[in-house]
Amino acid sequence: MTTMRNPEPATSPEPAARRVQVLIVQDHPLLASAISRVLEAQPDLAVSGVSSSGADAVQAAADNRPDVVLMDFRLPDVTGPAAARMIKSAHAEAAIVFHSADESETALLDAIDAGATAYLTKDATADQIIEAVRRASTGEVLIPAELFARAIARQRGVVTRKRERDQLLAEFTPRELDILHLLAEGLDTTAMAQRLAIAPHTIEWHVRHVIEKLQVHSKLQAVIAAAHKGLIEL
Repeated sequence: MTTMRNPEPATSPEPAARRVQVLIVQDHPLLASAISRVLEAQPDLAVSGVSSSGADAVQAAADNRPDVVLMDFRLPDVTGPAAARMIKSAHAEAAIVFHSADESETALLDAIDAGATAYLTKDATADQIIEAVRRASTGEVLIPAELFARAIARQRGVVTRKRERDQLLAEFTPRELDILHLLAEGLDTTAMAQRLAIAPHTIEWHVRHVIEKLQVHSKLQAVIAAAHKGLIEL
């Protein structure tokens, strides 16, 4: 008697692993093409698009929802940090990796302020770019802790200076601020009186108040102090 065996169920193939989607933001076509080839050669990475400006990058990020945005620090329409902020507003989950020739601390801190996960210099090797993209896609932050500390300290300093400026501004009347701006233009009492259509002695009265509030001794010192404190721009 022949024993019939049940046929073994067919096994379905394993689904292909999802590739990390990368948006390249680079206004130099040759460099963008080279980076694209490097990333596409990896089995776990895919280039979702290439943008040559900040505006294009924001739209591409909103449309394609990339996992990682690998971007230049300097773009033809906006700065890299400004573009990064707009990208994060359009697609908050995107990890930002900067790739820049600017190695200054200011650039690094600007990148951190904009929400960067990593900052690579232009001499980074292909392997370093690949590793940074992979690690950024997992949520890893590749910027040293001491730089984050400096960025936080800088932000606090900006907030403190703004608060001090706002407090000082509140001490000045609109007319006194007008006087400060006219002093910065180099106008004398007669010219200021004509510009504001008020009497010269009223101008002198306002000037005395401005000098007293800034705790200086002359019109020139008042202009310098006001500019230093952010009340006017020279």
